[in-house]
Amino acid sequence: MFAPWWKLGMDTTMLAFEAQQVIGLRLAMLALGGSAAQVEAERMVTEKMVAAGEAALLMASGGSAAGVVAGYRRKVRANARRLSKRR
Repeated sequence: MFAPWWKLGMDTTMLAFEAQQVIGLRLAMLALGGSAAQVEAERMVTEKMVAAGEAALLMASGGSAAGVVAGYRRKVRANARRLSKRR
């Protein structure tokens, strides 16, 4: 139906929107401070390092950019769900 580049473009755009939601939720949590903010800051850094490693491994093993974006979107959506429940 759609060309593969179209789906990749749409998925990348959605990733950008979803990531902005997570950034906003995290900033609100970090602004409150406290132990929950410290845990979230540590989790954020750790998640980014692990995700970058997974993306590199996927690409090195013959994966595609679409696979990387799909993996990032799964992680970002999980973070959005988790952070939205904390309110």
